[in-house]
Amino acid sequence: MALTGRAALLAALGTLPVGLWDPSWTGVLAVNAPLALACACDFALAAPVRRLALTRSGDTSVRLGETADVELTVTNPSGRPLRADLRDAWPPSSWQPGTEVAASRQSLAIPAGERRRLTTHLRPTRRGDHRSDRVTIRSYGPLRLFARQGTHRAPWTVRVLPPFTSRKHLPSKLARLRELDGRTSVLTRGQGTEFDSLRDYVPGDDTRSIDWRATARQSTVAIRTWRPERDRHILLVLDTGRTSAGRVGDTPRLDASMDAALLLAALASRAGDRVDLLAYDRRVRALVQGRSAGDVLPSLVNALAMLEPELIETDARGLTSAALRTAPRGSLIVLLTSLDPAPIEEGLLPVLSRLTKSHKVLLASVADPQLEEMANARGTAEAVYDAAAATQAQSERHRIAEHLTRRGVTVVDATPNNLAPALADAYLSLKAAGRL
Repeated sequence: MALTGRAALLAALGTLPVGLWDPSWTGVLAVNAPLALACACDFALAAPVRRLALTRSGDTSVRLGETADVELTVTNPSGRPLRADLRDAWPPSSWQPGTEVAASRQSLAIPAGERRRLTTHLRPTRRGDHRSDRVTIRSYGPLRLFARQGTHRAPWTVRVLPPFTSRKHLPSKLARLRELDGRTSVLTRGQGTEFDSLRDYVPGDDTRSIDWRATARQSTVAIRTWRPERDRHILLVLDTGRTSAGRVGDTPRLDASMDAALLLAALASRAGDRVDLLAYDRRVRALVQGRSAGDVLPSLVNALAMLEPELIETDARGLTSAALRTAPRGSLIVLLTSLDPAPIEEGLLPVLSRLTKSHKVLLASVADPQLEEMANARGTAEAVYDAAAATQAQSERHRIAEHLTRRGVTVVDATPNNLAPALADAYLSLKAAGRL
């Protein structure tokens, strides 16, 4: 039960003249007794809240930054019309900041025995599962003096998926892939190439590609052509330790790594390669294995939606062991982690040989674009000190990258906006060179 502001205002307006002209309890009761009777009648005529039936339908998943529509159907089985205000409660991150009050509250009027459908527009600001909370309904009488109030549970879950903003680069990467994958054969045989076809020799072709046996059987010189091998195995390893929680611009490093992993997975699956995912810090946070080409991207998106950085140091030995258990021999292991000197020198380098011994390793790291701005800043003493610190940090990253390269690791160090296309280009370069 709830007394409305209208009833309080009428009580104040009725009591004020009595207090000025004839202040007595009799006068107060003479004014408020009819108001109390009107409130009781209004309460009796309000539709009961507990008998209402609530059901939900609508979107169950949405990409981060997009809008999900969740429909709430309210059925009024009573014999009285429902005039009510409704609050559909969701976690605060389900709406843009400052819009949650207007988006979660609605007014409705339902005649006796009928139903109405309300739509709640969610625009989440965080990944993961967003679950609805209670639905609070305040039912008014015809005079809106008194109200019945109650809550209902109408469970619903909306999974907020990674935005995959790098998908805009996919058409251009697929065009380059088509040039490599059989449509434009290569003459040079690499470790990761397979025989494609024979064609006639053209002046300028590499004579080492001549197939002498085929030439002996025909009147023209035959040339072997090769194409990148299919059905290679790629393991995406996401480091979800403390370094992935650092924010670069407005997003954590982990989110930029996810975006790059999704673009590479989409590209590699189109290339006929098998893609698996491992997320690890001190234990396995997510594992996607054995998915078909058509199912790999949805599976990865759903697994990544629930990942959050853990504020703990990553166990490099455990990560290496988990990767070796997951990836068959001769795989491409794409390690999305940080190039910070301490985690690399103390954690990854001592165990790196276990990975490079039987796998091709590609390390991708998110660079902070603010370091470049700081390194170029001049004009004040503070700016010069900032530039010196930024230059030292960049030098340390370059030193670590060169050390990894000497160990046989392909390193991609790019800003969040450029990491996904740079990682895709590195994959295509390895494939074109026959190193997969």
